[in-house]
Amino acid sequence: MEEIFETLRPFLPILIPLLIVQLGLVIASWMHIFKHPNYRFGNRWLWLNVTLVIQIIGPLFYFFVGREED
Repeated sequence: MEEIFETLRPFLPILIPLLIVQLGLVIASWMHIFKHPNYRFGNRWLWLNVTLVIQIIGPLFYFFVGREED
């Protein structure tokens, strides 16, 4: 376990901000998905899965393509 941490240590300054951005995007997209019942393409379950499974690109894809105009 310690060897894995030592291998990842140089990448932590890059990984931690990326994880924070990913978490923020997922939370923002899920909040929007649960508040709005209409989508340009697909349904609620599709967009929940896309935003969770396809990491940073999934939530961005939802905001640019799937979100119905307010």
